Order: sequence, then structure tokens, then C-alpha cells
Amino acid sequence: MTLAVAPQFLVRVQRDEPLSRHTSWHVGGPAEVFFNPRDRAELAAFLRTLPAAVPIHFIGLGSNLLVRDGGLQGIVISTHGLDALTRVDDTTVQVEAGVACARIARQCIKWGLGPAEFFAGIPGTLGGALAMNAGAFGGETWRHVLSVETIDRGGETHQRASGEYRVSYRQVIAPAPEEWFIAASLRFERRPGAHEGEVRALLEQRRASQPIGEWSCGSVFTNPPGDHAARLIEGAGLKGFRIGDASVSQKHANFIINHGQASAADLERLIAHVRDTVERVHGVALQPEVRIVGVP
Repeated sequence: MTLAVAPQFLVRVQRDEPLSRHTSWHVGGPAEVFFNPRDRAELAAFLRTLPAAVPIHFIGLGSNLLVRDGGLQGIVISTHGLDALTRVDDTTVQVEAGVACARIARQCIKWGLGPAEFFAGIPGTLGGALAMNAGAFGGETWRHVLSVETIDRGGETHQRASGEYRVSYRQVIAPAPEEWFIAASLRFERRPGAHEGEVRALLEQRRASQPIGEWSCGSVFTNPPGDHAARLIEGAGLKGFRIGDASVSQKHANFIINHGQASAADLERLIAHVRDTVERVHGVALQPEVRIVGVP
């Protein structure tokens, strides 16, 4: 049965949109319905038209996401239209969920605020960074969150203090189900001496140690306490190990590369093989950082 869409949105949605166009691994089957709202008002209006039982998925840059080859049923909503970034006062900025983390880093440098440089090392949007407490170069997203704005499936918005969320390393537990981040207030410190060179130096460090420019999702596994997933994977002899057109990066073992023709199934099988091998060799059960969704 075809999923019904309200008449006023018929020309604004795509059906069977390949999600390989919207993920950094460049894999993924079709979204049953794909919608890119122009702003939060249109997003709220669209959500209010949806049946209560239809699944809803939000996607930013798709950098921490593996969509299976069968795609996603229901509605996939892009956050690209939620792209406002404003300064509220001397130390606070308001950022919508679709703003790329690298843009937050650059703009905070221009405003003389920090430490925000670490955002340049997060290859996604603020919405995804909030959902998983993303971090890089020793910084973490939720250390700077004052409050968030969410939207529910009825199109109602909610203001929530950061203390309402249970936050830990790469995990965020929300106080209510089916609310999605649409914005956050972030607090930094005045750093009038901050300059673009700091971001460039961090990005050079990243380029030297990670396979930037290749099709990946960033880090595949979280680091276990007191150790690094990359060290365990390399120690298990898995650098370069390949399934189909997917392989463990020779440059950084916690990255898995799509060399151009990998399927989502290839990537998922390789993730499972790495996890199983590391557990057999080291006795450590690695936990995926990437989110795996959709129909096989």
C-alpha cells in the first residue's frame, strides 16, 4: 500500500528516494517517502498531517548511519532546511539541527568563542551530534549544551534543559520517546585570541591519521574503557580485511571504507566480522558507534 501524503505536500516529497545519496558511506536502499522541510514551521505542519503509526526517521549528513539495502519504511525527514546559527549573547549561540558541525567551529572562531574547534572534527550536523554526544579532539557536544528544542510527531515543540537528558560517552537517553532535536543553545567561553589556524591544525592532524576523502562513516566502534577500538582491530590483524568492495582502512583501523561498489550488506557483514574477531582475539566486545537501520 502506498503511504498517503497530505495534498499540500505532494509536490514537496520524493518517493523511493535512494538513501545512498544522503549517507557518507554512499549505500542504502530507498526511503518510502523523503521530505526536506524548508524550515521548522513547514516541518511542524508536515508532521501534523502524518498518521500516528507511520515510522519517522530524521537524517542530517548521514555520517553515522548505515541504511540497509532494503531501505527505510515510512518517512525520512532531512534536517538541511534547519540551518540557522545565531549568537544570543557574549557566550551563547543558538544552533538549528541541520547546521554542519564544521560550520559551528568556523563561526565560533570568528566570534571569538571556544573551545569549539573540536566540532570541526565531527563529520555531521548538530542534530546527529546531539543524538549521540559526538566528540573529537577531546571535546564533546553535551559539555556545551544549555538547553535543546525538540519536536514531536504531532508537530509540537518542547524546550528542555540539558539536565533532563542522561548523557554519557556516545550515548544520550531522552526523557520522552519520539521527540527529535531541532535546535540547541550552546555555551562557550570568550576566546578573543582564537583563530582559523587552530581549526586548520586540528584538521591537518585528522587528515594525517584518518582516511579523509574516502567513503566512510567515521569511527565504526566506540572506544572501550581505557583502550582504543583501532588498536584492538589492528592487533587482531584486520587492517585491510575486505568483504566485497568494503575494507578495514589501512590508515585507521576503526574506519571501514566503501571503495565504490560496496553494498550495505557488505559493510554490515564486515562490521560483524571485525566485532567477532576482536572478541575472539582480545576478549573485548566492541560496541558499534554507527547506527544500523532499515530493511535487509
